[in-house]
Amino acid sequence: MGRRPAHLPEHRRMTMIALLLYRTLADHLLPWAMTLATRMLARSLNMPEPLVHSTGDYVVAHVTAFEHSVGRSLCPSRLARLLRAWWRCRH
Repeated sequence: MGRRPAHLPEHRRMTMIALLLYRTLADHLLPWAMTLATRMLARSLNMPEPLVHSTGDYVVAHVTAFEHSVGRSLCPSRLARLLRAWWRCRH
């Protein structure tokens, strides 16, 4: 008798194993690395860990607000409208 076909082809089986490996790394190794990095940063800055977290959230909020305000003022259509208005006033 011949060989029975496997449930999944060989290349699909390898892809599934790779996805399982990546998911395991992302689920277990990434949170551990983030905790370690936060602890090391807190220790190097001589700050408690919760303060490092809240400071990071504060900085992210301010950077986001700044990007949105600058993004609005640098909008290409708004800049084109301002340039046309300035050009009309000059001539």
